[in-house]
Amino acid sequence: MRLPVVFILITVMIDAMGVGLIIPVMPDLIREVTGGDLANAALWGGVLATVFAVMQFLFGPVIGNLSDRFGRRPVLLISLVVMAADYVVMALAGTMWLLLLGRIVGGITSATQATASAFMADISEPEKKAQNFGLVGAAFGLGFVIGPLMGGLLGEWGTRAPFWAAAVLAGANAVLGYFVLQETVTDAIRRPFDWRRANPLGAFKSLGELPGLGRLLAVFFLYQVAFFVYPAVWAYFGQARFGWNAGMIGLSLGLFGIMMAIVQGGLIRLILARLGERGTVIYGLVFDVFAFGALAFVTSGTIALVLTPMAALGAVITPALQGIMSKAVGDRRQGELQGALTSVGAVAMIIAPMVMTSVFAQFTHTEADIFFPGAPFLLSLGLIIVALVVFLSPPRHAVAV
Repeated sequence: MRLPVVFILITVMIDAMGVGLIIPVMPDLIREVTGGDLANAALWGGVLATVFAVMQFLFGPVIGNLSDRFGRRPVLLISLVVMAADYVVMALAGTMWLLLLGRIVGGITSATQATASAFMADISEPEKKAQNFGLVGAAFGLGFVIGPLMGGLLGEWGTRAPFWAAAVLAGANAVLGYFVLQETVTDAIRRPFDWRRANPLGAFKSLGELPGLGRLLAVFFLYQVAFFVYPAVWAYFGQARFGWNAGMIGLSLGLFGIMMAIVQGGLIRLILARLGERGTVIYGLVFDVFAFGALAFVTSGTIALVLTPMAALGAVITPALQGIMSKAVGDRRQGELQGALTSVGAVAMIIAPMVMTSVFAQFTHTEADIFFPGAPFLLSLGLIIVALVVFLSPPRHAVAV
């Protein structure tokens, strides 16, 4: 594999790790900074997570459009340097306001996944875009696994240790990128920066005007909201349904992340070759209908551990959808598209935790008429069915799907 691609995949992995790496120490860190109790720390933790997602929503299209104008290389390298500095600030922060500022900057710099995906689109033949987006998804899956594991281990050295580790990783990757990353935006595809298209609503409007793309963005959004049921409620679901401790919950999430990386990094190539991009999306959505249904009603922890990695077999949807949309927008708008997708994912990240945890609480509180911890998975199942109907509905105008 060429070094520039390795750099891109490491960048995406660090983006994913940067979130998970600090999760294990955030409760203790917030209590250390505020002097409050765990409940107060949880409230602040929710604020920090929401701010991070809002920044990704706002700045995904901005960074994507900047990379269309100034190139992928400067945007990625500057973002990594700023990210490294941001983690140093958070490692030294003694007030909540500094931590809040750190999460604001972190949300902006982590929006570089849009530029990383645009780079992969630049170097890919049309028929290979979906499988290369799968590599990006695999790198994210690995980061999803490695981040919490490293954060938990480093947390033994203190609440600040994961931040120092994240700063070193981001800085080292910036150095690697400086030496190996070549620019892929040429004058032939470079386009002017336009604030009207660089804000999320403007990007959605501009892309939605392309034939059939608004429908595909809707499918992408519905799938993202459904998928976020895992990080939103899995820890609570595992404890309520199976009595799992933190170790078992971590193991199950690790199994899911590893399988997701395998699917998006390798198996997707076989599925795409057999079914094509449209067929792969349909397969993934149908598979998730059964996966969410099974997880909603499973009562055995052992069976759940078997189902968890199997559920990741539906993780082909995102790269296949990205492949369809990437070919639809043309070479000049890859950064804009990937930035818009980053914002769509951020909106899902904002909405899903509130909705999924509320549904979970409604069916598990002490006075609930029906004790049903799997209710959020039924909601995800319903969202997937809607996404499937939208995807199969005939577009108003032709688009290559």
